[in-house]
Formats: sequence, structure tokens, C-alpha cells
Amino acid sequence: MPEMDAEKTEYNPFDLTKVWPHGDYPLIDVGVMALNRNADNYFAEIEQAAFSPSNIVPGIGFSPDKILQARVFSYADAHRYRLGLHYEALPVNQPKCPVHHYHKDGSINFMGQKTGATDAYYEPNSMGGAVQDPSVVEPPLRINGDAARWNHRDGNDDYKQPRALHDLMDEHQRARLYSNTAAAMQGADEAVLERALAKYDLVSRAYGDGIRAARAKLK
Repeated sequence: MPEMDAEKTEYNPFDLTKVWPHGDYPLIDVGVMALNRNADNYFAEIEQAAFSPSNIVPGIGFSPDKILQARVFSYADAHRYRLGLHYEALPVNQPKCPVHHYHKDGSINFMGQKTGATDAYYEPNSMGGAVQDPSVVEPPLRINGDAARWNHRDGNDDYKQPRALHDLMDEHQRARLYSNTAAAMQGADEAVLERALAKYDLVSRAYGDGIRAARAKLK
């Protein structure tokens, strides 16, 4: 979504409860992952796998999505606790091309000595050690306005997107939706059910009435 569009959306584009309309912003294929065999060693290849959103390629930045921002930090931290230091050098996680960084030596070094007497372990340095590459810096994120707490319900229509999904369904899909929802409501207090059905009515009267009809069939 272009930044200008993001500023005009009716909702916070980084709200995890909302979906960007695919008709306006089609998904972009970025590659194909083929699962063509089972693991030879479950512990080594599955249990020790360490996925993290902080592992990115040049040109990709981190959006201000609060959940993403938390995971960028917490996943790697959890990997260090679960797998130990240098988890990124385990065979299942290690890069397949030479990578020049400072994640070497130190405690629990199982890769062998990587630095020598004249190899600097810090940056900047004058010992021929690794240096930052400005060409792969994270892209800038343009921000305006105030960073503050606000009521997310103000000016936010929580029913528009569910209504659009409901309207996309055909007759048989809606029937299954109503039936499954009605079945899940079995045993609930009637006052609570009426409050829930009132919410479905706000999405679409047909939605609420469809659930009511499905409930009547279960009685």
C-alpha cells in the first residue's frame, strides 16, 4: 500500500483486525517454497529451526505494526534462550553464502576460531574487520502526527469488512456459516445471545436472521 493511500484509509492500515482489500492491493508473489522431503533428523532440522521476522533481505523494512515490532526483537531473544548463542550458525539456520558480521567467537562457539590476533571484533576498526554496508540499510519510514494513545473505535467501522466478506459468499457458504455459528452458540445465556445477534445484525441483517433461522432448526 503506498504511503499516500495509507494516510487516507478509513482504518489503521497496521491494525491486525483489518484486511487490505485484495482488489485494491493484490498480493505480490515473492517466491515459492518447495517441501520435497521429510527431515532426516527431527531435532536437528525441525526443533532447532529458528525463524524470525528480523531476518530480511536488502530493500525490506519493518512496518510500524506493533506486533511485528515486538516480534522483531522477541523472536531472536527467544532463540538465544531456547537454542543458545550462535543459533544462527546451526546447520538448519546458517546462511548458504559467506556473511561478514560479528556473530562469531565468544561463548558456545562451535564454528571454530573465526578471528585472529589482528582481526578486530568491533566496528569501526582499522584492523581489516567487518564494516557496515550502507547500501543495505533499512529503508526510511515517513511518519507524521503525534504518537499517542487513542480510542481505536473512534471513526473506525468494525462492521464494513465482515459485511464485505459476507456479501462475497454464495448461498451455500452463507448457509454453512450460519449453521456453524448457531451450533457454537448452543448452551449460551439467552441475554448474551441477543447481544451477539445484535452485533451480527450490524454486519448485515441477513447475517443475523440467517443465524436465528439456523438456531431455530437446532431446537
